Amino acid sequence: MKRRDFLALTIASGSSFLHSSLNREREKTKCKWSPSSPGAKPNIVLILADDLGYSDIGCFGGEIETPNIDRLATNGLRFTHFYNAARCCPSRASLLTGLYPHQTGVGDMMRDHGLPGYHGDLNQSCVTIAEVLRTVGYRCYMAGKWHVTRFLPPKGSSHNWPIQRGFERCYAMITGAGSYFWPDTLVQDNIPIEVPAGSFYFTEVIAEKTVSFIREHRKKMPDVPFFIYCSFTAPHWPLHALKEDIERFQGKFNRGWDLLRQERYHRMIAMGLIDKRWELTPRQAMVAPWNKAEHKDWQLRRIEVYAAQVYAMDRGIGKILSELKGQGVLDSTFIIFLSDNGACHEELTPSWGNYFFQGSERVVRLKTRDGRPVQFFNDPEIMPGPEDTYQSYGLAWANLSSTPYRGFKCDAYEGGIATPLIIHWPSQIKRGISHQLGHIIDIMPTLIEVSGAKYPAEFNGQKILGLEGVSLFSATRGQNIKRDALFFEHEGNRAVITPQWKLIASGTKGSWELYDREADRTEIKDLAVKYPVVVNDLAKTWETWAQRTNVLPWPWK
Repeated sequence: MKRRDFLALTIASGSSFLHSSLNREREKTKCKWSPSSPGAKPNIVLILADDLGYSDIGCFGGEIETPNIDRLATNGLRFTHFYNAARCCPSRASLLTGLYPHQTGVGDMMRDHGLPGYHGDLNQSCVTIAEVLRTVGYRCYMAGKWHVTRFLPPKGSSHNWPIQRGFERCYAMITGAGSYFWPDTLVQDNIPIEVPAGSFYFTEVIAEKTVSFIREHRKKMPDVPFFIYCSFTAPHWPLHALKEDIERFQGKFNRGWDLLRQERYHRMIAMGLIDKRWELTPRQAMVAPWNKAEHKDWQLRRIEVYAAQVYAMDRGIGKILSELKGQGVLDSTFIIFLSDNGACHEELTPSWGNYFFQGSERVVRLKTRDGRPVQFFNDPEIMPGPEDTYQSYGLAWANLSSTPYRGFKCDAYEGGIATPLIIHWPSQIKRGISHQLGHIIDIMPTLIEVSGAKYPAEFNGQKILGLEGVSLFSATRGQNIKRDALFFEHEGNRAVITPQWKLIASGTKGSWELYDREADRTEIKDLAVKYPVVVNDLAKTWETWAQRTNVLPWPWK
């Protein structure tokens, strides 16, 4: 039989032979990309969630519907041992620069403590991803939360706003949090703006601005690669969501946090995300058992609004993916999704008043756009969600979001620093799950590799610190990353992680604890007394790192 007759017979008979053969050919040609290939520069979309817990999204074990993020995971690579810098602005500083946050001047929040590591303002000894990618022909865009400078519009200096740090276009909230219906400190490029009249929900607007940047770029410069930093505020407090999204999750969490934690834990084991040897951490000490919890209707409404915020973000990501597909560039776009820190356990009580109403970072408006007073703080008599409320989902639900780990945002325990990371580039990377160590300082070197850029020793006449991170690109090909240790510090909470060990202490006066990461990543069995030599060696390593990277001296003493 002639070959063309055989192929015709195969097609006519509906055999899967041809389909399988084509798939095999695709697999052979897959992963042949290299930065030196002609026309190799992919488009890049970097998507950052805000205060998203490690196990909240569906592809990391959660109950919240996240079909678009899950699609990225199905066709991409999930990293189970990826870490952040414990809090929003330090993580953003590291993400943008490839340095530890203290090296950039953003070791704490947006406050100037008068120390090199703690100026609350991105310094000139670092470069951003956008500044580097522009040197190899990228057009760079930014939409969403910025939060790496204490200088806010309308009167603050713009020296560290997105346009001054490498982005050609931006639609940004310069501060760290605020109303989803009427956010403050917005800038369009370099111009302070107000929310326009009509309906407005910030999560949707961030996605829409990202889509418009893609569409505008492809229309004007179809042959030029683009980099877009899409930085959502969701699901950071306040609990603000659209009514129809909240209704979608009514009843979803009625079984309560105890049973839901157990269910997540077993799902994560079945999905291959965690080791079955790692015990589920006990319920957080200050959290009541669900069957004894007070104000259940209010508690359920809190998690329902939180889930609605995550769902709205996922819907926005779906719009971005649809635009990329419609433009014919989805397969040639390198996409990263991650969160800036672990679950946020903060209970917004009246003690937060000074934070809300004083200082350089104003994060609230006293009234809604139509003049109604905003009802601040967590109050079981007031159901969260609408524009005139300002609440958080609190300790108990954050304990669920951290499953199976202990700790929360700001901590150096796994619940504070573990991040769900997804890399999507299906034509060029291996799909599945990677258990290799990674850190938010690795994003810059990864994007440098895939773009073919070079990290500068100097920029605008200023000497630039050397990169701290390593590229994750070899991991996306199934190769091992060589790494000795990762380091952490935020407001005295500190840690050092090696492939086997984790040394951790809470606060500047906390004693060192030691955990075997291979056998006990959930940090239940402290081995510090059993292995004092390991503790001493790792503590010295941390001290050396802290001196080198401007962590010390602390402003906390």
